[in-house]
Amino acid sequence: MVTPDTRRSKSLGTVLVSRRRQRFVGRAAEIELFRACLDAESAAFAVLFVHGPGGIGKSTLLDAFAVAARGEQRRLVWVDARDLLPSPEGVRRAVETALREPLGDHRDRSGRTVVLLDSYERLAALDDWVREQLLPNLPANVVTVLAGRQPPGPGWRADPAWRELLRVIGLRNLTPEEGREYLRRCGVGEAMHGRLLEVSYGHPLCLSLLADQVVRHGGTDLAADSPDLVAALVQRFLGSVPTLEQRQALEACALARVTTEPLLRAALDAADVRELFDWLRDLSFVEAGPDGLFPHDLARDVIDRDLRWRDPYSYRIVFRRVQAHLQGHLLTSNGDERLQGIFDVKYVFRNLPSVLSPVDWQAWGSHVPVRARPEDHATILDLVCRHEGAESAAIAERWLARQPGGFVVLRQTGGAVRGFLALLDLTSASDEDRMADPGARAVSDYVRREGGLRTGQRVALTRFLIDVEAYQAPSPTMNAAPVVTLQMYLSAPTLAWDFLALTEPDRWNDYFAMGDMGRIDGADFTVGGRRFGLFGHDFRALPLGPWMDLWSERALAQNPSVPPRRSATRLMLSQPDFADAVRQGLRDLARPDLLARNPLLRTRLIADAAAGADRDAGVLDEVLRAAIATLAQDPRDDKQYRALQQTYLRRTATQEGAAAQLGLPFSTYRRHLTQGVGRVVAWCWERDVYGPDGAPTPDPSLTDQG
Repeated sequence: MVTPDTRRSKSLGTVLVSRRRQRFVGRAAEIELFRACLDAESAAFAVLFVHGPGGIGKSTLLDAFAVAARGEQRRLVWVDARDLLPSPEGVRRAVETALREPLGDHRDRSGRTVVLLDSYERLAALDDWVREQLLPNLPANVVTVLAGRQPPGPGWRADPAWRELLRVIGLRNLTPEEGREYLRRCGVGEAMHGRLLEVSYGHPLCLSLLADQVVRHGGTDLAADSPDLVAALVQRFLGSVPTLEQRQALEACALARVTTEPLLRAALDAADVRELFDWLRDLSFVEAGPDGLFPHDLARDVIDRDLRWRDPYSYRIVFRRVQAHLQGHLLTSNGDERLQGIFDVKYVFRNLPSVLSPVDWQAWGSHVPVRARPEDHATILDLVCRHEGAESAAIAERWLARQPGGFVVLRQTGGAVRGFLALLDLTSASDEDRMADPGARAVSDYVRREGGLRTGQRVALTRFLIDVEAYQAPSPTMNAAPVVTLQMYLSAPTLAWDFLALTEPDRWNDYFAMGDMGRIDGADFTVGGRRFGLFGHDFRALPLGPWMDLWSERALAQNPSVPPRRSATRLMLSQPDFADAVRQGLRDLARPDLLARNPLLRTRLIADAAAGADRDAGVLDEVLRAAIATLAQDPRDDKQYRALQQTYLRRTATQEGAAAQLGLPFSTYRRHLTQGVGRVVAWCWERDVYGPDGAPTPDPSLTDQG
């Protein structure tokens, strides 16, 4: 999961590391800021926060930071949140293992230590804990780099001390010059550079995929207005995969959270997969981590959907083999390995429409359920009362007193309870407690009708399941239910029955019936005027292993074959490309046919302005006119405003004519126009980077980096 110093060389191999470093271009200001911190006797900051969307090059930049740190003989550790259980205990253990010392050990050390924490978005629920407890317990000579998809949360800006010790870098696309240099290093001929930069706008992952296509297969005819270039490129690649074994290897790699050689051997039913594993590792959209290989997030679902659509029969074969491998590993694992195994087993189902209903896949694996503490009990009862009423809260209070260990919580950032569930052992409960709860009484009555239990057999009931925001809709709390119950199944070999009580039970009938945990006829019950249904599985009739096999078969059988879907992705234009797009937009005002081609339509600037509506040429026209209008608000900007108005709003045929209309020498007019366009570009840029609320105070060394 975590390694000190040699993470990349061990996981990728010396040749692959060298090749990637040779292709690294740009990010000069970011690297210079990092080097200056390493060289300073007293660091100007303690945390460097790097953020940007998928494929923008965050991990590649961390690679460059690692090279710089090693070159300066600095102590270096690398932690990737992809490989951690997102809990304080899991993160603390990983960092201590990497540092080879306990947190809080502030012994004197010569030189600076660098901690690189990648995929930080996976730890969103722990952000306050990281800021308030983890980082303050690191030695003062540690510089930490956090890299994730989202910018720092409000807690970082609210603390004056952190504002001084934090630097933020928002990564953008490569500039045209950097993009050309990258293509040269990839071996792409100069004749193709302009076209590839036009299509990709300098997006690093897109450029990598395009370069791979050109080097392997020649020119590309992809349209510049492709709604999702990554999807189009991956699909183009998939169409040229030469062998059945390579296609199946890609299927397995897209299905599983991480792919190892043992998993690949199982997926292909082959004894030797070394060459296929190396082939996967060398693909431009596949990355390598300590646990194995994984496709880039933007490419993973495209691969899965495309291959599933092309050959459903072959897909089902590979799915069964991958699932069987992960399931076999889960059944023999313990501790944190078991918990990760549960996440991995469930993860492979994410793209099957028949199992999407109750799962929030965006949050899958982001919260680790933990046993409730006594100080959580008041919050739990408040949640029950708020969502189900006082009568239900009284029942929950009784169970909290009898079986507090059955209550499990998920925590929000800062440690507050996000949601909870109560997994009760009804076998150990007294008759009085079972009769006091209509849900437990309904379970007891049903088990008695079914012939009762033999000595030593157990019955479990998930009695409460409440998310603070979603109640019993898809949410991180709903995600936790199969995790907690699977942990119980694996440690309770004498379990006879497991039941789950849910409100509005009709909406869950089809989903739970598919998994052989069907609705119990005649077992509905009412508490506080709210109707609940019981869903249950008899493990005596179908034990855990065969039951998990049944999930796979029924999920696959109900999976329709549909063409793969595409979704538009947001552009993160480099500053030069963004400025060019604004200038072009000004020239094209009142021409919707031309504005419709402008890349600004796919940026945050227009997405925020559209507020959920279609991002069309009309929205771009309105935004640019609003930017010009801002100069009319200050008399000091009147000259620039009049130059813009005459040139772009009144649309004088020539700039010479515009100067004449304004009664200005042409050189004076040009100066005012250039200044005005610069102001419009700056206004638009600030909103694209920071949103409509404006920008925080930028770091002076990175004012051009966003």
